[in-house]
Amino acid sequence: MDYTALLLTSFLFGGMLLFSVGFGTLSFKFLEASVARTLIRKTFPFFYGYVLLVSALVILFSFNISNLITAFAFSIFITTIPTSLVLMPAINKASDAQQKRKFVLLHTVSVLITLSHIIISGILLFLISNG
Repeated sequence: MDYTALLLTSFLFGGMLLFSVGFGTLSFKFLEASVARTLIRKTFPFFYGYVLLVSALVILFSFNISNLITAFAFSIFITTIPTSLVLMPAINKASDAQQKRKFVLLHTVSVLITLSHIIISGILLFLISNG
């Protein structure tokens, strides 16, 4: 078992879970909606940068473990790029234009992508720890 890949994957899993479930949810619970929206909007670029960096490191450290593990890590990395560069700006634009239906649709897609990334990183944890 490669402990570096396992540790990095743990960072990926935990970071995504903490940001999406903890930080995102609690921001809207404890802050006024307008303040929470501004905070979330300003922190998402850091979140996506974190996911890109850590998933890239998982890719690099998983080459010697398994092609399947590398492919799963690559799927997180590659789908984060359009999510951060295309989807997130579209969500912000729909929100700013008060296009509620479009916002809900785009936000739902974003949530599903992030949820799939969390699930994939959980699978990676299992594969790496049992490899």
